[in-house]
Amino acid sequence: MAGADEIHYGLVAQYLNEFPPKLQSQLVEQAGSYTALFTESPESLEPQFQEIVRRLQQEYHRQRWSDQIDSIMVLVERVGAQIIPITSLDYPQQLKQISSAPPLLYTLGQTDNLHLPQIAIVGSRRMTRGGENNALQWSRFLANSGFTITSGLALGVDGCAHRGALEATNGKTVAVMATGIDSIYPQRHRQLAEQILDSGGTLVTEFHPNEKPLPTHFPRRNRIISGLSLGVLVVEAAVKSGSLITARYALEQNREVFAIPGSIHNPQSRGCHLLIKEGAQLVESGDDIISELGGALAAVAATANEVDSLGCNTGSAAHPAELIIEHSALNEQESALLKILGFEPMDIDSLSREHSMPVETLSELLIGLELKGIIGNENGFYQRLV
Repeated sequence: MAGADEIHYGLVAQYLNEFPPKLQSQLVEQAGSYTALFTESPESLEPQFQEIVRRLQQEYHRQRWSDQIDSIMVLVERVGAQIIPITSLDYPQQLKQISSAPPLLYTLGQTDNLHLPQIAIVGSRRMTRGGENNALQWSRFLANSGFTITSGLALGVDGCAHRGALEATNGKTVAVMATGIDSIYPQRHRQLAEQILDSGGTLVTEFHPNEKPLPTHFPRRNRIISGLSLGVLVVEAAVKSGSLITARYALEQNREVFAIPGSIHNPQSRGCHLLIKEGAQLVESGDDIISELGGALAAVAATANEVDSLGCNTGSAAHPAELIIEHSALNEQESALLKILGFEPMDIDSLSREHSMPVETLSELLIGLELKGIIGNENGFYQRLV
């Protein structure tokens, strides 16, 4: 853990004028630490930095930062959080590699998770039933395979990604926040955040305590999600979506980008299709990701042989849908309907016309299949989920 002086000077650096992160990075690299930057003679640095450091040290001694730092420390101690400056060995090396790495991280929970192989799972806040199932099942499978699941604690796919990881055996998840460490957004995910911490997971943010979820915070959060991770999986996303921002950060950071395809009629799949057109890897099962990133898991205990409800395991060639349907106890009529119902949404009248089946019979069968989790219903349009 970073020493108290290093944390103190790291916090001060965030409040001094004319000291943006890029300049901080240059100066800290020169000085070796925040402590040295503020306590050692500027003459020990390269000439072009000496005058800048003199001004910083003069401003430090004016103590205009004092009240803000005291307030931060009180709030951090109150919630039991930690502060990790970029100069600390506790700072995640994967994140440190990106050009816009945050100078400080505030964390709650197990900081060790920040150093484990992570896969980011992101997607739409307005997910479909199919997107919800994919987020839960892929997250659970990847967590069982040794990945720590990282996402943004948002509604929709993000929340399902965290929950899927919590359902895995010894699954770990990291939630990157767009607020200060002392406030959970959205409020309805307060219980989820508590579950993450109770299960040995981690909350992390670059924003000071008391910071609210401003619109400009979310893109900044997204670069941390991708920066912590070996790759980003986009489950569902509209064309104009924060998830696509995360994916593009990932590309800039030389991370892998994966996208699950969907129906061409589903607006929430068009962002994934756009990413695939731009070079993201189309993935149809969790094994596709394992085969691409599996080398990073060499130090993690292998649990990929365990079959979760996605039906994937690295030693099985069975298709996930076959395994799920096999255990669904379908009657003859349900099996017949499932064979004619595709993955593209159809309304009940179209199904009735195309397959010469009375609407009343169809309605009863569709409800049964929906209750079994095999099909989804979005605003009266039905489609297979498996």
